[in-house]
Amino acid sequence: MRKIMVLTFISLDGVMQAPGGPGEDDSGNFKYGGWTVPYFDDSLGEIMTEQMSHPFDLLLGRKTFEIFAAYWPHHEDEGAGINKATKYVASNTLTTHQWSKSVFLSGDVVQEIKRLKEQDAPELQVHGSSNLIQTLLEHDLIDEFWLKIFPVTLGMGKRLFDKGTIPASFELIEAQPLPSGVMIANYRRAGEVKTGSF
Repeated sequence: MRKIMVLTFISLDGVMQAPGGPGEDDSGNFKYGGWTVPYFDDSLGEIMTEQMSHPFDLLLGRKTFEIFAAYWPHHEDEGAGINKATKYVASNTLTTHQWSKSVFLSGDVVQEIKRLKEQDAPELQVHGSSNLIQTLLEHDLIDEFWLKIFPVTLGMGKRLFDKGTIPASFELIEAQPLPSGVMIANYRRAGEVKTGSF
């Protein structure tokens, strides 16, 4: 059985929208595209390389798939792992693409993802894909969050923990501050929410 890992950049107030640059996702009149760029240094690059250096496949929403497909096939030297990975795409509108190893999930996407999880195959990494993440959260399908938390608040935009969020507890499995102020924090699903009193 394989795990679903969400790798994402988030602001201190939980926004994950358009981290890479202006125009990446302006929906909702979002005006801070590229908010991660001033903090992206060699240390963060090394962490990203390490996290993507072992076998993985990708599980993506349509918008993120289209962003990736416009860039990575033309940058084999930078994204060998991404190009070699099977790309599973949750989309109601896109059914084919020339990017190699692209598979489009149809019908009941939740059941299709559950079927993928049952396979003996590499982990499924989710990048971007904020709408898909809400579906994964709602159905408790995420095994780990690999977060890069940036020292900035944005006050608007698509949030990682939004309408799909259910009560759940997690355990911290790795934490590392970087010189830029970015915090690396990896969490693993750890059962139900526990409560108590003082």
